[in-house]
Amino acid sequence: MKITQLSGRHIDVTPALRAYIEQKLERLDRFGEVTSARVTLTVKEGREAARRNRIEVQLNVPGGVLRAEEAHADMYAAIDRASDVLERQLRKFKTRTLKQRHTALPETAAAQELGLAEDVYPPEIVRQKRFEMRPMTPEDAALQMEDLGHDFYVFSNMNTGNCGVVYRRKDGHYGLIEPK
Repeated sequence: MKITQLSGRHIDVTPALRAYIEQKLERLDRFGEVTSARVTLTVKEGREAARRNRIEVQLNVPGGVLRAEEAHADMYAAIDRASDVLERQLRKFKTRTLKQRHTALPETAAAQELGLAEDVYPPEIVRQKRFEMRPMTPEDAALQMEDLGHDFYVFSNMNTGNCGVVYRRKDGHYGLIEPK
């Protein structure tokens, strides 16, 4: 695997950190799907006494992108956790692609031949919902999302006229997704 970018925000990427990241990401080469990787290390100082070390890893795979973001008081622990998340995602990705390739075989024979668990099924749409999008500001959409108890809310932005999505971030703040 080729790490195309390894950068640090508020941290110097030491040779030891670089070697540890490369060692952890080399484990993912056994899946044979990863073409390149981008890694960003961040150290944030907050109100807490402990520093928050964060790693963001983006793996490019044929037909998609896998991403992991982990934070921990220890940078090496954050790297370990991100590596474990990416390993699970790659295993799931490879299972899905192998299953799609072997759809001509009977289900049980394909699962036995590939050594896959029988309870792994491709995702399917189980519910569809339609609603009227009223024009509102992103702040109003965030309030509406909180009132409904949802993690995201789709709305028509009255400032831009575009469709937008407000979502709750892991840090407790809100994010806004809008098309260009």
